[in-house]
Amino acid sequence: MCERCLENPSQRSLSSRRAVLGFAAASTIGLAFGGAAMAKGVKTPPKPQNVLSPDASLERLRKGNQRYVEGLSRRHDFKHEREALAGGQNPYAGILSCADSRIAPEYAFDSGRGDLFVCRVAGNFANDDTVASLEYAVAILNTPLILVLGHDSCGAVDATIKSLKDNTVLPGHLPSLVAALAPAVKAVSQHEGNPLDNAIRQNVIDNVAKLKSATPILNAAVEQGKLKVVGGIYRLADGRVDMIA
Repeated sequence: MCERCLENPSQRSLSSRRAVLGFAAASTIGLAFGGAAMAKGVKTPPKPQNVLSPDASLERLRKGNQRYVEGLSRRHDFKHEREALAGGQNPYAGILSCADSRIAPEYAFDSGRGDLFVCRVAGNFANDDTVASLEYAVAILNTPLILVLGHDSCGAVDATIKSLKDNTVLPGHLPSLVAALAPAVKAVSQHEGNPLDNAIRQNVIDNVAKLKSATPILNAAVEQGKLKVVGGIYRLADGRVDMIA
């Protein structure tokens, strides 16, 4: 210990606090990068068929949705999938979906366990939590594709339209949904056509753009060609997903 610290107890205390904080930060960073290194060090991923390019991942989503729409979904061996995934995961796509109970991405794309990394929130918008979750999927799990999945007749978007039109405040924590969805609603308020359909589409487009530009992880992966971010709308009547962005 230096003579200055011996002479000044408060300086000694400050130095100790800094040392503790520095050790904690170093430990956290070490664990994060250590986990990533361990994940990348695994020679054979749990589902080798999920190691795909962004374009191949998108095509796999399309084909899975086509099977779902046609009623030809495959039989999935969940027992052996659970065993294979006990030690890790490598999903081929990340999905930012609405929390609506009628939307089930795993069914809609005829996927098994460990295939999709799904984040769900009413209104399928990207906030700090969902961006962080998708960053984890891309940076640690090497997921090559993100789909922002909206759907027709979205109740969250409809409630936002009505709240803004009537200048009313919804109860509880619902205003946070209105705040997140309001930019899309306002952007198309003067457009021709169905206001709800227009806002649903714009919300998907806005959140695709937000994820593409999210720094420092997602935008870098997009620029390097390791990640593609696209948007789609799920049709409740027949289960079809129309890609729009």
